[in-house]
Amino acid sequence: MNSSAKSASKLGRWRKTVWRAGWTIGFFAISGSFVGCQFSPLQTSLFQRDFRPDNVYAYPPKLSLELQRVAVLPLAAEITSSDLPEGCEALSPILLEQLMKTKKFEAVAVAADQLRSRTGRAAWTGTENLPANFFAFLRREYGCDAVLFAELTTYHAYAPLAVGWRLKLVDTRTGQIIWAAEEQFDAARPAVAQAARQFAQHQPFFQMAGDEKNWVALNSPRQFGRYSAAALLETLPER
Repeated sequence: MNSSAKSASKLGRWRKTVWRAGWTIGFFAISGSFVGCQFSPLQTSLFQRDFRPDNVYAYPPKLSLELQRVAVLPLAAEITSSDLPEGCEALSPILLEQLMKTKKFEAVAVAADQLRSRTGRAAWTGTENLPANFFAFLRREYGCDAVLFAELTTYHAYAPLAVGWRLKLVDTRTGQIIWAAEEQFDAARPAVAQAARQFAQHQPFFQMAGDEKNWVALNSPRQFGRYSAAALLETLPER
């Protein structure tokens, strides 16, 4: 395992601090999981040609063969007095859809009602102290090897559209972070708008012409959310 100094140097490449200094997962001491971390190589794709999310942490650089099933928690939002709850409702199925399209593992959605009855909350952002039996419950009920914490940080449903994600993939056996990514996709940024239009051109929806797809790409919250989720999930470690 690399020294803590080497780990800190690599983490310093992040352009901003994405996880709160006091963030913990239940009773696991996950700070040790960052020692010897590496950043995963991104696959060559259409996302890299215009706008590529780079606020990403991944260790190890390749997914373990033992990671076969991921439990996807309900999309959460810390602020409930904005448009975020509406965004969570609209984009939750889209996040699961795009995660399944990666074909890196089996993804199963955790029911909000069941999560509330067993943990006291219908959604978790991953910034809280989790119940001591949180991972054991998910492994028992969903047979999962990892859990995806998903938080919506920004949601503007009117042009210029904007969607912000904060995602964490955590090993349910060790509590260690396997992958974490945070990014805000703002259609007002030319590079983001171009990437969204390019993504839309490869989507076989509504049998639209190119110009119509370009319009939908930057005016449909669901389609823009689809692009942003796919772009961020593109940074998952290789299988």
